[in-house]
Amino acid sequence: MASTSQGSRKSAYRAELDDAERASRDEIMALQTKRLTWSLKHAYDNVVHYRRAFDKAGVHPSDFRQLSDLAKFPFTVKTDLRDNYPFNMFAVPREKLVRVHASSGTTGKPIVVGYTSADIDVWSDVMARSIRAAGGRTGMIIHNAYGYGLFTGGLGVHYGAERLGCTVVPISGGMTERQVQLINDFRPDIITVTPSYMLAILDEFKRQGLDPRKCSLKVGIFGAEPWTNAMRAEIEQAFDMDATDIYGLSEVMGPGVAQECLETKDGLHIWEDHFYPEVIDPETGKVLPDGEKGELVFTSLTKQGFPVIRYRTRDLTRLLPGTARPGMRRMEKVTGRSDDMIILRGVNVFPTQIEEALLATDWCSGHFLIELTREGRMDEMAVLAEARPERWDGSGLAAQAGELAHHIKSTIGISTRIKIVAPETLERSLGKAKRVYDRRPKG
Repeated sequence: MASTSQGSRKSAYRAELDDAERASRDEIMALQTKRLTWSLKHAYDNVVHYRRAFDKAGVHPSDFRQLSDLAKFPFTVKTDLRDNYPFNMFAVPREKLVRVHASSGTTGKPIVVGYTSADIDVWSDVMARSIRAAGGRTGMIIHNAYGYGLFTGGLGVHYGAERLGCTVVPISGGMTERQVQLINDFRPDIITVTPSYMLAILDEFKRQGLDPRKCSLKVGIFGAEPWTNAMRAEIEQAFDMDATDIYGLSEVMGPGVAQECLETKDGLHIWEDHFYPEVIDPETGKVLPDGEKGELVFTSLTKQGFPVIRYRTRDLTRLLPGTARPGMRRMEKVTGRSDDMIILRGVNVFPTQIEEALLATDWCSGHFLIELTREGRMDEMAVLAEARPERWDGSGLAAQAGELAHHIKSTIGISTRIKIVAPETLERSLGKAKRVYDRRPKG
């Protein structure tokens, strides 16, 4: 582990806590009540979707008087955002937005999110808070290997790091050999990256004959995909560093919704002054008490451009009392999802996206399956798809397989191995088709 003692790290950090991080539980709940009153009214008054949804459910923002009243309001789901593509979920005129981001959806249309200048300020603040909670300090160098562009990861970290007063190396993803070169040459203190890609960086260190334990990295902030404590231990041992977890999603804000604190590393403290969490039964929608595992739901408290009311994340976790930040609850590491989304190396993929790509060809019969495996420590995806009898060449349609792999990489953003098989060779399902076979080791 990093050489600084946990006790000295803790005392050095606590001197920098902001008012919300020092607030009591009662103070946080009072602030949430005030901000939820505003957020519900803001969404109802300015977003047609929310006005219709509230009216249909027979509730009005004035019905909210205490935190438990939020359960009366309807959920928001991903299809609501997709149905209002591109700008109909915004609560301010489009000209008031200073930035839009987007994440891919199952139909090929992205989920579009927007930010006012004030929203960017809040995002920068919660990301700066997250980096500080992980051990970051003013003047440190941050090697930011999250993707830039429409994905919220790269720019979210970037603005937060600058807000904290850090020096940012905006390298983004890929170019692994160059990643290692810049880590060695620039000597950053912190790396922000998906945990699986961190393992690729580790492999490149070894390939170059370099000892990763002798590099400058002290802290890693890892997110965008589930990862285990076993992977944490491997990364920490390999790099002699502290590995912390971060949580966020574009629909709620981006990275910086919750962060694991360096001094405890016992789950992610949710920044509850800006994001109100609930955990529900995925089947019934009933709100579950803290400590029970279910689906995570978020309501934004301060977002102007793109408020979200009871957004179902589909992530499975439970809420726990605060520790390093006693006034703010923690969420346990995400253990999976309540829908069929695949998370592969930090990219969200739905089987329906693969299906759409297959059915756009002239050779696929429509029968296919997806296999997820782990080669070494890296997750891999293979798609086995049946050819139409009239198109089968007896040897695997290699050219077509290559074209499809390229199309999936360019549109969805993942590398996958395509294997085209002979007609009527894949097992047929009785009833609902089983598309995904996850053969990755558990734990």
